[in-house]
Amino acid sequence: MTLRLPHLLLPLLFALCAAAPALAQQGDGLVEGRDYVVIAGGAPLQVTKGKIEVVEVFAYWCHVCNDFQPLVDTWTKALPRDVAFRYLPAAFDPNDRLARAYFASESMGKLARTHHATFRAIHVEQSLPARGATAAEIGTLYATLGIDAKRLATAMQSKATDARMHTAREFMIGAGVEGTPTMIVNGKYRVKGRSLADMLRHTDLLVARERASAQAR
Repeated sequence: MTLRLPHLLLPLLFALCAAAPALAQQGDGLVEGRDYVVIAGGAPLQVTKGKIEVVEVFAYWCHVCNDFQPLVDTWTKALPRDVAFRYLPAAFDPNDRLARAYFASESMGKLARTHHATFRAIHVEQSLPARGATAAEIGTLYATLGIDAKRLATAMQSKATDARMHTAREFMIGAGVEGTPTMIVNGKYRVKGRSLADMLRHTDLLVARERASAQAR
């Protein structure tokens, strides 16, 4: 017996078939366009031989990033040795002082002191403005963490920090980053998810995909 579809349903069937590739499910269960986006011509922020890079584009002023941080803390503790995780402050504005403070603190080797403390000062203690924080206000906070405010101010305005802000912006544009937090896997995939936990689960699966691809080469 042959099932005959009413002729009015045929255009709908053809349309669904044409749309299928856009939402093709891979062997790992991820659906392109829903769970991740392929970055055309993408490349890692920093190539490390034998490592799969995961970048979190974040912003200190972003309350969702603040909520995400405890999940990321737990997640990074269990990362396989072949994964290189990096934070990247969102450089939507080249003069964003909080992003500059991140790079300055990292260059001074003080990030372990400042990263969580900056989130806490903005979102919990509200001792630092989420938007428009001055270099002096950031310096005052970091001084309580044992960091020289003058050295910090100099590092924030250095050519090295200018270059890193530029690199961050170029990476974000190339990856199509429009908001925070955003996870990027090996410069190839921009992760999507319906929840923060979803984003991490999809990140894990994309990392596994990259690992399998590397092993097959």
